Amino acid sequence: MEWDVEGFARALHDRSGATRTAYRRDVEHFAEWCGRMGLGGPEEADRLVVRRYLAHLATRRYARATLARRAAALRAYFGWLVRRGRLSQDPTARLLVPAGPRRLPRVLDRRELAVMLDRAAEGGDAAASSVPDAVAARDAAIVELLYAAGLRVGELCGLDLVDVDLAAGVVQVKGKGGRARVVPIHQLCRTRLEAWLARRSLLLAGDARPEAAVFVNRHGRRLGPRDVHRLVARVSDRRAHPHELRHSFATHLLDNGADLRVVQELLGHASIRSTQVYTHVSKERLVAVHGATHPRAAGAGEGRQDA
Repeated sequence: MEWDVEGFARALHDRSGATRTAYRRDVEHFAEWCGRMGLGGPEEADRLVVRRYLAHLATRRYARATLARRAAALRAYFGWLVRRGRLSQDPTARLLVPAGPRRLPRVLDRRELAVMLDRAAEGGDAAASSVPDAVAARDAAIVELLYAAGLRVGELCGLDLVDVDLAAGVVQVKGKGGRARVVPIHQLCRTRLEAWLARRSLLLAGDARPEAAVFVNRHGRRLGPRDVHRLVARVSDRRAHPHELRHSFATHLLDNGADLRVVQELLGHASIRSTQVYTHVSKERLVAVHGATHPRAAGAGEGRQDA
């Protein structure tokens, strides 16, 4: 039996692009390893083979999070084969793999955010209309929108013109698993988007079939995640990741009293557990602020005699 990784990848149409890419690569890696072990196809990979493969990865010092993801990819793959009737049993059923330690997301502080937003905005409000002006306006809108709406990079790149309603001040976002959500944007973000959309046509010159995408590159094609990564890294002091703007969006909302369920809806999380990590971040920030500012904690009250 062939591995049919292509068919498996097509079946992941309801997953994010990053997940599809990772799962496909993970199954290909497993198939290559099985080939070196003399196994001809997925029907020869029983439970023991899968466990040996994961043990092999562990001996190569792969991170626990990577092991967990590869196990998840194999579960999805073999589950797909069983559903298609190509296998009678799933070798990954009840397979236990320790999950990687959950790291708290890194949140940008207010100074870092101010620097990034200001740098990205340089030239974005200019009245001139040239290609460099259009690029500057686009970049300003991208960074502002990432923080204003807490978007994933793939969600931002996937926005079409019909998804943006500036009059209502909302964007329609297509998230993971095909789940759609409506996210409000504040007035400054609307202003940045208006400035960009007024210049967007400058990057479409001579294109007979213009993209429906909100954000396009200098060739008039839909902007890709790598482009956004480079942009955010360029305007930050320490090459920040775009996802840190999403982390900051969620944490700052909670810091200012937003309800956890509301933040879950805005982020597009299917489970409240995914959102709860930001409550831990907020608690850590509260402890840090308390320790740095409370007179007794900071030592400001040392040597003082109370009446």
